[in-house]
Amino acid sequence: MLIPLGVAATPAAAATPAVSCTSGKAGLAAKLKKDITAAIGSRKGTVAIGLYDRSTNTTCTLRATSAYDSASVVKVTVLATLLWDAKKHNRYLTSRENTLATAMITKSDNNATSTLWKQLGMTKIKGFLSAAGMTKTKPGANGYWGLTQITVQDEQKLLKLLTAKNSVLSDNSRDYALKLMGKVISSQRWGTPAGTPSGVSVHVKNGWLSRSTHGWRVHSVGTFKGAGHDYMITVLTHGNSTMNYGVTTIQNVAKAIHKDLVPKASVASVYVPTSKPQEAVPAVPKN
Repeated sequence: MLIPLGVAATPAAAATPAVSCTSGKAGLAAKLKKDITAAIGSRKGTVAIGLYDRSTNTTCTLRATSAYDSASVVKVTVLATLLWDAKKHNRYLTSRENTLATAMITKSDNNATSTLWKQLGMTKIKGFLSAAGMTKTKPGANGYWGLTQITVQDEQKLLKLLTAKNSVLSDNSRDYALKLMGKVISSQRWGTPAGTPSGVSVHVKNGWLSRSTHGWRVHSVGTFKGAGHDYMITVLTHGNSTMNYGVTTIQNVAKAIHKDLVPKASVASVYVPTSKPQEAVPAVPKN
């Protein structure tokens, strides 16, 4: 599988780019840049980060256009494609589709994902990506949805579509997707929700996958609303020695972001992952 040169470079060989932040709130960008940089300073592997807060017009990015194997994070795209296609045909999801979508998001069920991926087909998946402006996302070939190439930039575009009125997804579709992401089973609610302030709603989808190159890919995308903020976080990582190492990296970043955005709120309880993934990793080619 072809991998962009910037991603293939080892962390030791590649110059580490700097976290970039801008904000409409005085002092916030500098604080986020400092704290996010500190959160990843001692971590091995490669990390890509995206933050957008509508309330303060705050954006932070790191390696926003670097490509990563999606693992199960792509399941949000599969759901969005299903909802987009249903909207185009002016229909509701069937009971079967609802059952499959619920299992795919709340339990990260791989069989349900494969069924929906096959049902939709590459034409519809690419059609949604085009409509969503997710031009850097490359669907995995031969049914290997877990090897879809994703970027922070495109994942943030998707989260923005899910959290604000737009012409791509209906309001009912957005509410449905967020409802499922808010009902993810407890053992899979790690990652970006770590350090979420109390009173802030959480919608999350994570992904994890180990391959012979770049070790564990561990990703988390989440949207958060409350305490006067409306924000979304994407953290993609690879080159992790274990799943939990990647989880810790993501959670260090998330805790810094939540604390800086909502500094005085008490922290809600967070779920910590078990030592073993609660999901069978998607089948991938032996390379």
